[in-house]
Amino acid sequence: MSNLPRNFVLLDELEKGEKGGGNGLYSYGLDKPDDTYLEFWNATLIGPINTAFESRIYSLKIRCGQNYPDAPPTARFVTKINLHCVGPDGTISPHKLQILKNWKRSNSIESLLRELLQ
Repeated sequence: MSNLPRNFVLLDELEKGEKGGGNGLYSYGLDKPDDTYLEFWNATLIGPINTAFESRIYSLKIRCGQNYPDAPPTARFVTKINLHCVGPDGTISPHKLQILKNWKRSNSIESLLRELLQ
């Protein structure tokens, strides 16, 4: 069975992102609606209940390069956050976040956001 082309994968992710997910704890979509390469994305996370991040809203910029989904996206928090995998400039270190370190083609923007919420 062959792999779906990049744009088909991203169009599917766009549809899922626009519907929202994770019990309303995250949403994601294209940064600009005219991004025909489906490369630049925005995401919003709401801090989970009973954590230090409870009810806080965090914004991210995500870039799905030309090798996505075979290669992981890059992601950066726009909102200041204190997490072990986030550098001072908000960039998520791929070596410090399990899903990025061990990226599989079956992973997605949604799976990245779910891991960040854990």
